Amino acid sequence: MGRLIYGTQAQEYEFDDRTLAHVKIALVTKLRRHESFLLNWQIAAELGGGRMSLWISREIPLAFVFTETHPPKLNERWMEALLHTSQRTGGMELISEREAEGLAGRD
Repeated sequence: MGRLIYGTQAQEYEFDDRTLAHVKIALVTKLRRHESFLLNWQIAAELGGGRMSLWISREIPLAFVFTETHPPKLNERWMEALLHTSQRTGGMELISEREAEGLAGRD
């Protein structure tokens, strides 16, 4: 499991490496554009359930730690879907690769 480390107190959030690699590209794309936004995801039931939202901003420290030594092949549709969700008022929704593939045909 990879980790997204965020904030001055270095709060850590775990994601599988493949998901984290796609989230990383989407976040960096937004931050390079000087865009702040919410990042939202659902917490697995086995971890207590619920939802998490983080305010993502260039002013807040951010790091990505991967367990795999080589990055995965990236799915452009998934990254585009993540970026597309970020345009909503509610912020970027961390959707699964399968959900992103399902959205691709709806444009």
